[in-house]
Amino acid sequence: MDMERIPIRAEVAGTAAYTGTFVPNALPKYEEPTYRGKRIAVVVPAYNEELLIGETLGKIPDFVARVYAVNDCSTDQTQKILDSFALHDKSLIPLRHDVNKGVGAAIVTGYKKALEDGMDIVAVMAGDDQMDPSFLPDLLDPIVDNKCDYTMGNRLISTPYQKGMSFWRFFGNSTLTMLTKIASGYWQMMDPQNGYTAISRRSLEQINLDDVYPRYGYCNDLLVKLNVNGFRVINVPHPARYGLEKSGINYSTYILKVSRLLLCDFLWRLKMKYLVLSFHPLVFFYGAGTLFLTISVIGGLYSFYYKFIQHQPIFIPLVLSLIIFGIGLQALFFAMFFDMQQEMEENRWYT
Repeated sequence: MDMERIPIRAEVAGTAAYTGTFVPNALPKYEEPTYRGKRIAVVVPAYNEELLIGETLGKIPDFVARVYAVNDCSTDQTQKILDSFALHDKSLIPLRHDVNKGVGAAIVTGYKKALEDGMDIVAVMAGDDQMDPSFLPDLLDPIVDNKCDYTMGNRLISTPYQKGMSFWRFFGNSTLTMLTKIASGYWQMMDPQNGYTAISRRSLEQINLDDVYPRYGYCNDLLVKLNVNGFRVINVPHPARYGLEKSGINYSTYILKVSRLLLCDFLWRLKMKYLVLSFHPLVFFYGAGTLFLTISVIGGLYSFYYKFIQHQPIFIPLVLSLIIFGIGLQALFFAMFFDMQQEMEENRWYT
């Protein structure tokens, strides 16, 4: 690119921080770059990121045509830093929320602006410098090559890539990965909590962005919407990178909250994809499986009541409960199998 994004660093209370002051450079006329003929945008959601937002912006590759830095009503110096960057970098577009809406809403604000400006592919890089910009081409290439419409980073593929990830963070990510597979119908997908993503313009045009979940959990919700619209998702392996940032996620409550979101998304996906937009009997397999499993659990509890409270033989009611449980489990497995087959069928359109 024809300019630099490198700010001067200053020591504040013993900690390196960005002041928003820049070395004056003679800036030639700005010529918008492209990546393999595509106009690339990066959305940077930021909430109280004064310590790391400068690091993030300074490392964004030169082939990025637009950087939409969305300040989600920060109470620190984040906006001042963004404004200072924008004075010396024509590719940076600072956006601001007057009230805190959540990281999902901040990303949607960036997505909408990218659509307005005619960007071809839009990536997301958090403002905490957690996403290595050297892997951005790996996220872009499958979309440029028309192999998919959405790429997402995958830190769970191997132990070395998980380096720096705490046990509870890994456990939480793994749990939500399984739940998101079921809810979204992307059975080969991994690490849905990874916010390092890229999406095609046509996907953004087709999805109702106003319906995307506004806070943490937006990435899981977005996957469900992509699946209903028939878009392919590809995982891009990259190592986890942690530093000075502090996660704002409390996994004990986050998993419960996102689980409720995924249950609603799952039911909505079945309704839209297999009843409204088309028809597939897997809906009835899911329904029958859930019904039989529920009856079997109730029957099992009654069997123990029948045995220990009424002092009657447990064999017949327990065996019946186990048989019903087996039928319900088999029905769910059939439903999941048909769901996987549907994903494979849709992926053939990209090959």
